[in-house]
Amino acid sequence: MLGGVKSCSSLGIGLAGFGTVGSGVWNVLERNGELITGRTGGGVRLHIAKILVRNTAKARATTGEVPAEMFTTDWRKLVEDPAVDIVVELIGGTTDAFEIVAAALRAKKPVVTGNKALLAERGIELFALSKENDTPIHFEAAVAGGIPIIRTVQDSFIGNRILSFSGIINGTSNYILGRMTDAGLTFEAALAEAQALGYAEADPALDVNGWDAAHKAILLATLAYGFPIDPAAIHVSGIEQVRPNDIHFATSLGYVVKLLAFIREHPNGEVELRVQPSFLAKSHILASVHGVFNAVAVHGDTAGESLFYGRGAGQDPTASSVVADLVEAARSLRQTNGHRGFLPYREKGRILPVAETSTAYYVRFDVTDRPGVIAEISGILAKHRIGISGTHSPVNPSNPDAEFVDMVFLLHTCPFGKLQEALAEIEALDCINSAPVVFRIESLG
Repeated sequence: MLGGVKSCSSLGIGLAGFGTVGSGVWNVLERNGELITGRTGGGVRLHIAKILVRNTAKARATTGEVPAEMFTTDWRKLVEDPAVDIVVELIGGTTDAFEIVAAALRAKKPVVTGNKALLAERGIELFALSKENDTPIHFEAAVAGGIPIIRTVQDSFIGNRILSFSGIINGTSNYILGRMTDAGLTFEAALAEAQALGYAEADPALDVNGWDAAHKAILLATLAYGFPIDPAAIHVSGIEQVRPNDIHFATSLGYVVKLLAFIREHPNGEVELRVQPSFLAKSHILASVHGVFNAVAVHGDTAGESLFYGRGAGQDPTASSVVADLVEAARSLRQTNGHRGFLPYREKGRILPVAETSTAYYVRFDVTDRPGVIAEISGILAKHRIGISGTHSPVNPSNPDAEFVDMVFLLHTCPFGKLQEALAEIEALDCINSAPVVFRIESLG
C-alpha cells in the first residue's frame, strides 16, 4: 500500500489550480476518461476528487458542471483528503506551490506539476524529498507544453551522452518575433497583439525577458548532465530590445531572429547554457518554427540528431501532458518504478561562464552621426583583436538628416568576455548614446 491507496479501480486526483490548464485537465478526463481507462490496461479510472481555488464563488460561477463540494481554498485539505491519491500542482509560483508539493510527497502521494520555475529554482530540494519518500514527481508539462521532451530525455535517450540541446521553448516570444518579421510590427505592438489573443499574460515579463525559457533549459540540462544548476550561473537575455531595424537587417542577410535556448556539454565536462535572441540562418530547421509553436533539437552521441516539434503552450497541449503524467503516476501507485526526477549521477559540475563562450555577433550602436565614428569604434575592436566582417548605418528615409542613427557592426567569432571588454570602452565614447545591443549569430550545425 502506498500513500493509503488501496488496490482499487478508481484513483482520486487533487487538482491544485483550476485556471486554463486545470480546467483543461478536467475536460480531458471527462471527454476521454473511458479511452484512458482502456489504454492503462489495468482498468484504472482517474477522477477529480478535490480542487483548490483562490475564490470558490468565482470558480463555481465559471464552472457550472463541477460540483460545489469539490472546491476548497485550503491546500492542506486537498493534500490530506483521503480521497486524493495523486496531487496535481498547477497554481504556479514558488512559495505555496513548494509547500503543496512537499506536503504531498511527505504524504507519499505522487505529484504531477507543470511548474518550471518551481523545479528550476527548488527542484533539488523537492527531488531529494521525492527520493526520501520513494514517491515520484512527474513534470512533462513543465517544458514545451504538449511535446514529450522530458520523458524522451529520461527514457528514450538513457543510453546516450547528450551532446547538445538547441531550441525555441517559449511560444510567446516566438509569436512576437514572428509578427515583427511578417507584419513589420514594433515589439510593443506585437506584444499587445499577443496579449489580446491570450498568448501573453497581462504581466509578460518572464516570457519576454527570457526567464521562462531559461527555467525550462535548466530542467533539461539538469536531467541530461546530472548535477544541480544555479540559475544565477547562466546567461539570460530577452527580446525587449529587438527593433524592426534588427529584424530587417537579419532578413537582408538571410537570417531570422529567434529566442534560442542553447545547451552543450564541452569535452572537459563543462556545460554551456544560455538563452538569448539570436540570428539564425533561414536554412536551419528551427528557423521554420512559427507562431506559438516550440521545437527542441537534441543531439545524442548514439541517436544522432532528433527534432521534437509541437505546441508549446495552451490549454489542450499542456493538459495532454498533465494527463499523460497522471497515467504514469497511477501506474507508479500500483507498482513502484523508482525515483523519477533529477538523478545526480555527478557530484558536481560546472556551468561554463558566458565570458568563455564564443560566437559571431551583430552589435547595434546608437551613435551621434558625425565623421570618424566608424573609425573610433573599429579602433577599439582592433585593439581587442576582434575582427569586423561588415558595418552598416541605415538611413531613415523619413528623416535623412537625423543627428542620431543606428550603427551596426557584424563581428567575427570571439569569446563573449573579450567582446564585453571592448564594448565597455566603446560605450565610454562621447559619440555613443546608449548601451550597445548585442545579438549572437548562431551556427548550430
